[in-house]
Amino acid sequence: MPNLIEPAAPTSPDEYRRLARDIFRELIEIDTTDRAGDVTVAAQAVQRWLLEAGFADEDVHLAGSHPRKMNLVARMRGTGARGPLLMLAHLDVVDADPAEWETPPFSFVERDGFFYGRGTTDQKAMASIWTANLIRMRREGIEPDRDLILALTADEEGGEHNGARWLTQERRELVDAAMGINEGGFGRMKGGRRISNNLQASEKVYLDLELIARGTSGHSSLPTGDNSIYHLAAALGRVAAHAFPVQLGEVARAFFERMSRIDTGLGDDMRALLAGTADADADAIARLTAVPQYHGMTRNTWVATRLDAGQSNNTIPQAARAIVNCRLLPGETPDEMERRMREVVADDRIEVRQAFAARPSPPSPLTPEVMDAVESITEQMWPGVPVVPVMGIGATDSRHFREAGIPMYGVSGIFLDVDDVRAHAPDERIAIQSYFEGQEFLYRLVRALT
Repeated sequence: MPNLIEPAAPTSPDEYRRLARDIFRELIEIDTTDRAGDVTVAAQAVQRWLLEAGFADEDVHLAGSHPRKMNLVARMRGTGARGPLLMLAHLDVVDADPAEWETPPFSFVERDGFFYGRGTTDQKAMASIWTANLIRMRREGIEPDRDLILALTADEEGGEHNGARWLTQERRELVDAAMGINEGGFGRMKGGRRISNNLQASEKVYLDLELIARGTSGHSSLPTGDNSIYHLAAALGRVAAHAFPVQLGEVARAFFERMSRIDTGLGDDMRALLAGTADADADAIARLTAVPQYHGMTRNTWVATRLDAGQSNNTIPQAARAIVNCRLLPGETPDEMERRMREVVADDRIEVRQAFAARPSPPSPLTPEVMDAVESITEQMWPGVPVVPVMGIGATDSRHFREAGIPMYGVSGIFLDVDDVRAHAPDERIAIQSYFEGQEFLYRLVRALT
């Protein structure tokens, strides 16, 4: 077994651990990649599990905008005393090259205390847990005071048929909820020690800016200074050198306040940041932002990710293009980032335009209802482990529901080793103990919120 803190946290009864594992195995062994896979097959598998468990046909739906990209939405009816609780996960996964894996990526392999397979951490673990826990609550005869809505969606990782966006825009009645739980917050573990149980309450905004440099085309034997590649290269050098100012929102402040009690190495720098004195302390800023996660939580960021120029080796191209991927702090707008890019590039020969911009989504409030439940259950299962609010520096489907006015919270109770994160990487895996602890955590959390 993996080297977690002993004693291990409580897990669900054997019957429901077996159920979750069986569902997990079936989902892992279905290829749900955008290019060659079929999310609908996975959604149909979950539909079968739920119908066999006694859920009514009218409460289990397949809905979507593409035959291979159908979403599963199921409802466990409660008393209706409060608005529904949404339980969200995505069924699609990123591509996996079998040549890069020690185990077949679409086979469910149990080895050395881990479950291996594409999607074990991102995000079929949560999809299988939600399904198993919903069946458990039905078997136990629980009548919650609010409806429970399970939504397992397509194209979170990419593709043209994002299920979360489609459901909120086209079938809002299926997923309308008072609040929801999704990925985005995991337990952090290092060297066998649990550090924190993170709760994601906001996300940065995704933006792609395209830079198009223009120059004089011609034969490579007659070079001039008006070269589109050189213009673009110089502009990207200025982009790389640009430093964004530090900005702290509510969630980031809560994160650093709590982490300052845990991180013995950078705790003083975090306290200086919170006190506002770090602006005058370049060393403190440098130490904090050397940690990529901390850098992303305190600043807007951008980075060049794609380049394209030329059609032959002996022709000077008329145009050269680059994509700069930006991640915006809550409250920032794509238009403002485009304006800043023009200022930094400072070259009329280069066009700057938005290639893709996600709509900004508001942070979810850190309400006592949510915080008290997460903190209480975390203390029950892992005494002494703090709950730390975080801002997601990547992107999840929570943003679509936040845009629709539904507060979303990313928390799973699944602890991952910060030095062994394999989502989107070869030999993706999840510790078996962590998986089953997460199953019990999410069961208790839903019970506490209903």
